[in-house]
Amino acid sequence: MLLGCIGDDFTGSSDLANTLVKGGMATTQYCGVPNEPAAAGVEAGVVALKTRSAPATEAVAQSLAALDWLKAQGCRQFLFKYCSTFDSTPDGNIGPVADALTEALGASKVIVCPAFPATGRTLYQGHLFVGDRLLSESGMEHHPLTPMTDPDIRRWLRLQSKNGVGHVGHAHVRSGPDAIRAVLADVDATGSKLIVVDAITEADLQAIGSAAADLPLITGGSGIALGLPGNFRKAGLISGRVSGWGGGAGPAAILSGSCSRATRQQVERHRRDHPSHAISADALMAGEVDVEATVAWVMERAGEMPLVYSSADPETVKAAQEKYGAAKLAGRIEDFFARTARALVGAGIGRLVSAGGETSGAVVGGLGCSALEVGPEIDPGVPMLRVTGSDLVLALKSGNFGGEDFFEKAIDIMAETAR
Repeated sequence: MLLGCIGDDFTGSSDLANTLVKGGMATTQYCGVPNEPAAAGVEAGVVALKTRSAPATEAVAQSLAALDWLKAQGCRQFLFKYCSTFDSTPDGNIGPVADALTEALGASKVIVCPAFPATGRTLYQGHLFVGDRLLSESGMEHHPLTPMTDPDIRRWLRLQSKNGVGHVGHAHVRSGPDAIRAVLADVDATGSKLIVVDAITEADLQAIGSAAADLPLITGGSGIALGLPGNFRKAGLISGRVSGWGGGAGPAAILSGSCSRATRQQVERHRRDHPSHAISADALMAGEVDVEATVAWVMERAGEMPLVYSSADPETVKAAQEKYGAAKLAGRIEDFFARTARALVGAGIGRLVSAGGETSGAVVGGLGCSALEVGPEIDPGVPMLRVTGSDLVLALKSGNFGGEDFFEKAIDIMAETAR
């Protein structure tokens, strides 16, 4: 294994794995820290954790455990993957985890770059944009767990990190890898180990990746990995050829727990033409939602792309959190989706779409997956995944990713690639 990656949620990890596969690296996504060595032929390993909204101390401990396993596989470089909207709070977890990995690797000049232009996330003058809006005006300011109220990534990161935070502006980035390396060295000399690097195009990310060829640790969104496979290819360490992959043709279902603007639009679009079943916070907390009944409802409609969702608008979510407690409510929702996913697969579902990072972590945990094979891309940042050793095919979608027709598109593509 050459490149060892640590993801703070499952959808972001599959997003990263997708980028690496497209770059020509044989990639496997692991569901938590494995307890055995990687299979032969894995060039990039992505350890998917569920640490984005966990207590910072727990996130650090799990990330260091993942690092130890990846080091034992022989990795030459490491990447800490977080969301392209920098989902975190003033207390963490991006800063604390980055600090811990930096110290464990003895690293300096650690790039911080959440940009992912293919999905509209760009970084300019240290400020993160979603489309043409600042992060704090994009809808992410209403996120139920990690409301992003400041678009200045330098300022946000300084609240979380014990290390100094520097910056490489776009004028230097567009001048190419040599210019980036020079500024990284200058900033490092000031004592700032975490360095926010601007990027507004994929060419910028390629240049940053090239400049990072000799760095032990890189952090960012999946876009930061665009230039990394090329470094290994130039060094003659990978061939750049990844074996073929097939989809699945079993019955399909969709589980959605994300409350992001994009997912809510996808839910509304899908409900127009397909059966849908809403799970309310009140019913769930009152014990009125039965997993067996939900699974029976889905299986009766398995040929119609049925959707089960708890996605709701920010006002509804806020009211429910105030009534029941955010952590308690989130735990109950995740437990419901974990048990439902397990029961659906047991009932014969062969294609399963999950929307939302926390939801997808719960789904994968409920299924007891240990590793996932990475397949073709459905939409930018969302590949198909096959549970290793089975015929079950998954799509784990970050809340903000995908077009309005994503659910139907994902299920159709899963079947088409099986032919």
